[in-house]
Amino acid sequence: MNNVFNNLVASLSEEFKKHELDERIQLSISKIEGYDLQINNLVKYNKSDLFNELQENIIEIINNSKIFLPVEKNDIGFLNLSFNHIYLMKNITNTRIDFENKHNSKIIFDYGGPNIGKPLHVGHMRTLNIGRSLYNIHSFIGNEVVSDIHLGDWGMPVAQIITFLEKEDIEINKLEASELEIIYPKASEEYKQNKEFKTRAQEINKLLNNNDKQLLQIWESIKNISIKNLEENFALLGHSFDYWLGESDVNSLIPKMIEELLKNGKIIYDDNALISAEDTEPKILITKSDGSYLYITTDLATILFRQKNIGYDKAFYIVDNRQSLHFEQLFSSIKFFGFNNLEHKHISYGTLNDSDGNPFKTRDGGTKPLSELFQETYEYIKKFNNLLDESIISQLTNSVLTYSDLITNRKTDYKFDLEKFTNVNGKTGIYVQYSQVRARKLLENIEIKNNMVNHLNLNNIDKELLSKLYLFSYFLEQSALLNEPHHLANYLYEISNLFNQFYESEKISEIDELDYLSSKIYITNLFLTTSQNVMLCLGIVPVSKM
Repeated sequence: MNNVFNNLVASLSEEFKKHELDERIQLSISKIEGYDLQINNLVKYNKSDLFNELQENIIEIINNSKIFLPVEKNDIGFLNLSFNHIYLMKNITNTRIDFENKHNSKIIFDYGGPNIGKPLHVGHMRTLNIGRSLYNIHSFIGNEVVSDIHLGDWGMPVAQIITFLEKEDIEINKLEASELEIIYPKASEEYKQNKEFKTRAQEINKLLNNNDKQLLQIWESIKNISIKNLEENFALLGHSFDYWLGESDVNSLIPKMIEELLKNGKIIYDDNALISAEDTEPKILITKSDGSYLYITTDLATILFRQKNIGYDKAFYIVDNRQSLHFEQLFSSIKFFGFNNLEHKHISYGTLNDSDGNPFKTRDGGTKPLSELFQETYEYIKKFNNLLDESIISQLTNSVLTYSDLITNRKTDYKFDLEKFTNVNGKTGIYVQYSQVRARKLLENIEIKNNMVNHLNLNNIDKELLSKLYLFSYFLEQSALLNEPHHLANYLYEISNLFNQFYESEKISEIDELDYLSSKIYITNLFLTTSQNVMLCLGIVPVSKM
């Protein structure tokens, strides 16, 4: 939370500490109408001899803060708080500077993770949206953030592609990204069905690991074609990364890593495969019996690489929940192998399905490219907004694809309903964009030299909107603490909805009284600042007009 809230929580905690009570003070959203926040920490002590003294001192601290209207004692100790709107009008700004430098961790966000040779598909959308939003949220509150796409650019899939190019006599110099995307599934199928193809692919994989110059040149060409295509798609979708590192960047570290782990007795041979010596069930496989590496092998090497070359305090992996076992084994191995004691966390998420609840597929049954979903959404929005510039429609398209994703708790599956998520009403990217455009236009059309509020003349909707705007810090902290962007996404809808009620409750442009008008303009400015900062955190670019 912002400094005022932090100081209040610290003072309340100190009051408990005076009596040697370890209490984690929580200001939570009140469920009682007419109140904004609640404190429940006192309730467990209402039969204690300390209760009266504790309650009196805590209420005194709350009342002296001036944030809330005066609070009175009660027999239970359940404290409901209502904001003091006079204080709010004079003290809320919700600018980025209010939240920066409150945290000081360096966090690596590992997300995206496409394989070279394959197109970005709909299944990548959640990792991209969740990863970007958490990156932005943690940056907003002052953490040092780093994003790494962690490309799948090595191993058997690459060997399969090269084998296919060799078999079909395809010149790498003439290869287009679209052709490469077709080759990938064909090569994979050939590997499964054709014994000779499989043998040759395995041979090529070994030669690549032994740094065969000719094959490395082909691999480099494939990688460059893929990355160029990925960069174009990411630019279209509004995504970028600080690092474009992949499995190939750590491949050379693996032999020494394995040597050291064997030497220290951390891994052992089991039927020619290497497994962790840690007592786990199932056993953690480090290399296969043929010596080839697994995902965990390269992930462990990546830990060592990042520790040495980037440095970090925390590493967050934004990967779907089907990979939970992999990350349990990875994090357990990091500790057992003694690599470091830093924080590693799997930020899991559910699947994205079509409107019928089935996996997204193309008409021919293949995996649906993300660019295709973008284009379908773009055309649908354009149909109802054909007077808007293409750049605006593109931004609205990304708003829809991002907001519909983030409004859902990341842990759950959800259905993508194009008609529902492009509606001008409801919890949609279109709706929240419309609200901030409305506020922007109002401010552009009203000239007022003095934006200082000299007195308050607020109705109930004004007060409700003000209270909700002051809670930006609460929802920001919730999203950062739990790594759940949906708290902020829902908050954005709530303030947008309240602003529209505020806007429609009276004709603000026709208000003559300067002081009264200035209070309306103050609230409008605050809403615009807050909504745009929430959008920034979510990875949504505010549009200038609609």
